[in-house]
Amino acid sequence: MAVDTDAQDITVNYEGGSITMAIGNAKKVFGNASSILNPNPETETISVKSHTRTRVIGGPSKTVSGYTYTIKQWPRSSSGNAAGGEVVLIRFTDSDGWFTTRVTGSMADLMNFMKEAQAVTVEFRTQRGTKYGPLYWDTTP
Repeated sequence: MAVDTDAQDITVNYEGGSITMAIGNAKKVFGNASSILNPNPETETISVKSHTRTRVIGGPSKTVSGYTYTIKQWPRSSSGNAAGGEVVLIRFTDSDGWFTTRVTGSMADLMNFMKEAQAVTVEFRTQRGTKYGPLYWDTTP
């Protein structure tokens, strides 16, 4: 049995939070060829402070000098239901109804991100019934 890739979930991270939705919906919301759906890692520098290390309890201590190293950090987020965020409904141009997403962070951060990233008109509704949008997609160059 073949897996429908568009039915799988994708988490899109943004400043202040993340949104998790079906890949097919994300393609429609952000654009099929959007770089948001195929992110690149960011280079992150890790600094370790100078510290002492004792190999055997009660034994002599050794001083370890501070150092830094770099890693490629791929986008990540929490996946548990509690840590996975709030259930939010999304509707967008030609969606034929509301779809369930999960959002971490504030709705204000989500709206700031969507205003810049969306490729269609979108609106959201929280579980409590608060409506956000619609955010109209600006088609002017």
